[in-house]
Amino acid sequence: MPSSPSAPSTGPLNLFALAQRGMSAQLVRMNAAASNLANAGSVAGSADEAYQPLRPVFATALDQTSGLATVDVRAVVRSSAQPLRQHSPDHPLADANGDVWLSPVDESAEMVEMLDSSRQYQNLVEALSTAKQLMLETMRMK
Repeated sequence: MPSSPSAPSTGPLNLFALAQRGMSAQLVRMNAAASNLANAGSVAGSADEAYQPLRPVFATALDQTSGLATVDVRAVVRSSAQPLRQHSPDHPLADANGDVWLSPVDESAEMVEMLDSSRQYQNLVEALSTAKQLMLETMRMK
């Protein structure tokens, strides 16, 4: 299997590698949601040309050395949601029947996805900050 940008470095996973993989996964989620929101309401001349929302596919990755599980981004795929047909005969992209096709992006669902991934990213940053603080306190004790 080819190495991905979120692939762990050699050696067992540690807190920093776990957080990095989680943050990378949340960034993929945010980017997909942002792309979907940017294309919400876009119009095409046929169902095949209409924008299809992006969906990241994740899998659990188990580190055999440490026994820790983390996330792995397997792919970013197009949704199978059907474009919405709208009768608009005056639209320049209208087909022979006077229909245009709208992207099937649910803006509310995409905003929830973006907010959730942003909060998860913030949680990971906070965990790293706490770990850093604990390490500094431990070094000061010596």
